[in-house]
Amino acid sequence: MTNGQKIAYYDSKSAGTANSDRVIVLLHGFCGSSAYWEQVLPQLEGAGRLIVPDLRGHGRSTSPGQPIYAMEDFASDLRLLLEHLNADAVTLFGHSLGGYASLAFAELYPDKLAAFGLVHSTAKPDSEEAKGNREKAAHALRTEGIAPFVEGLVPKLFAPSHRESMSGQVKSIIDIGLGTDAEGAAATALGMKARLDRTGVLDGLSVPRLLVAGAEDGVIPPANTFTTDGPQVTQSLLEDCGHMSMVEAPERLAAELLAFLDANKHK
Repeated sequence: MTNGQKIAYYDSKSAGTANSDRVIVLLHGFCGSSAYWEQVLPQLEGAGRLIVPDLRGHGRSTSPGQPIYAMEDFASDLRLLLEHLNADAVTLFGHSLGGYASLAFAELYPDKLAAFGLVHSTAKPDSEEAKGNREKAAHALRTEGIAPFVEGLVPKLFAPSHRESMSGQVKSIIDIGLGTDAEGAAATALGMKARLDRTGVLDGLSVPRLLVAGAEDGVIPPANTFTTDGPQVTQSLLEDCGHMSMVEAPERLAAELLAFLDANKHK
């Protein structure tokens, strides 16, 4: 792309399976990659053109040598990628970190949105305690590397009852996380620390919005996701789910996404 970044992505149009009437973008969470959506993608086939990137510093995308990756940097990367792919008026779903990046995108490029969704994410900024934890995370990543950080983080993303019963899924998410560049993860942690309060952005969007929360999410409680309401807002609470419904309950998450897409197909 023109900013020197190399962003890896999946595009169903290239795979020949896209219904190009609608463009759907899925953004993953911290220390994740586009692989987070692997179990959801087959269920969305036919709903539109699916574009699923690896965010900078994650997956197979490059890690620029900046001390902080601001949420606006992720938003700019996405804008350039969409221009490269000739994709406009997108339905944008962001998981966790991807939600923070999506909110920055919504603020900077509202004309490029047809619909919007947060999946286990929030428009609120970090608390002071959380900001301190981001600093600790960045330090640990830069001094100890990616493995101990990811191995400690990932089990906490699952509902407590799933940490043993879904041990295979936990391991797969750890394996994805191990592919994250430690410096990129540290820069991302500091970017999340510095992110703005975008509750007003979420409130003010003129497009349909979907808010998905896990009833057992220990990272972002439902109250922090459900910060807005109204006729164009759909709130969905997934019971027995933590922060990772795309692997804890992919069928249920896909059903919520499809119902939202169907309800807003002409908007």
